[in-house]
Amino acid sequence: MDYLKAVLNSNTDEEIKNLEILISVGKKLNKNVSKYERALSQIDTKNKTIKKIEPIKIDKITSIKKPKITSIDINDSKYTIKSVESRNNMIIIDFKTPITKDFVRFYEKNVKDGQQDIYDIKGRFKDAYPTKLSIPGVKQIVISQEDTNTLRILFEDKTNLKTIYFINNNRLILKVLDLDNKTLATTNNKPKISTSKKIQNIVKNKIVVLDAGHGGKDAGAVGPHKRYEKVVVYNVSRYLETLLKHRGYKVYLTRNSDRFIKLQNRTLLANKRNADVFISIHANSVPKSKWNEAHGVETFFLSPARSERAKRVAEKENSMDVRKMNYSSKNVLLSILNQSKITASNKLAIDIHKNMLYEARQIHKDVDDGGVREGPFWVLVGAQMPSVLVEVGYISHPTEGRRLYNKKYQQKIALGIANGIDSYFLKNP
Repeated sequence: MDYLKAVLNSNTDEEIKNLEILISVGKKLNKNVSKYERALSQIDTKNKTIKKIEPIKIDKITSIKKPKITSIDINDSKYTIKSVESRNNMIIIDFKTPITKDFVRFYEKNVKDGQQDIYDIKGRFKDAYPTKLSIPGVKQIVISQEDTNTLRILFEDKTNLKTIYFINNNRLILKVLDLDNKTLATTNNKPKISTSKKIQNIVKNKIVVLDAGHGGKDAGAVGPHKRYEKVVVYNVSRYLETLLKHRGYKVYLTRNSDRFIKLQNRTLLANKRNADVFISIHANSVPKSKWNEAHGVETFFLSPARSERAKRVAEKENSMDVRKMNYSSKNVLLSILNQSKITASNKLAIDIHKNMLYEARQIHKDVDDGGVREGPFWVLVGAQMPSVLVEVGYISHPTEGRRLYNKKYQQKIALGIANGIDSYFLKNP
């Protein structure tokens, strides 16, 4: 766990230290430590930077001028960015050293013939001017060195593009989402989208199990005007099922109707189907005295709760199955069962939450960001794959509860979750 934390925090000193411990102890126990030795060999222990990894195959890049792009001298300290490439629906930027989110500033701009998504990136690229970037479906992408330490990537289109970014050590990836599905049309109350071959290649043979919370005798939370959590989350799960199947996933639902299923049986289905990810969908609530206060979307992954808010939400979702087990006992059990899944589930939660929030705000700008949190959710216990619990909003809030019963809003939430799953598998194939 210490090694995984070091990797996630880009702490090279701790990464080296823990790799050396794993190798030393593993050899004493006659265990195969080759994978740790390979990981250590990729780190320059003198300069404490990640060594150059074999680059992925990329599409041919066209140039504005005839001369070919010259190679960059990695030892030239003036230039902190080694390469900028376009590939499918992504712009891939490789730096000489690991970077953080502080290297990226994003903002949007309205122009006469459309809208722009602009990324100002901390760094200097030798071939900013001769390099030309393009993504099919985007009107134009402009790359420029704005000043000595700011590289700008500008996306422009007639419609509002959906772009996100993510960082992996010394690589920054800018991704344009949903190019094939700029609008979500519906027929017979189901989303209708076109199939993307690019997405299908990424998700080929990936299995997703969707769990619509509660059901049957367990209505879940009940908001104003008798709005039921079990109804909202079931509708979202069905829209999400259709979206994912059109993209090439194999999808299974824990319930196909309004019926009650014990929490432990939901993850048993996911394990039986050898699922790659497990997504449990819920709606949040608070006591009536606070109905007007709490609102927004949240995403949780399984772990002993770190905050009172997470404890409260978990107790609400756990109430049907674990009343007899006290809080301390549950936390001990969760700690034992979940160690191997914490990191992957955290990554999945981040991708889903970011995309869900983005889509929700396309309809309602005031949707509150409750963040990604750790929580002791019983429905996630026993899942042998990355798993998260999504709270799509507060059914108890007078305004948000009404939105959650709106078909268009439910479809937007489903679209955001689907895009988050795509993003997760793109980074963790």
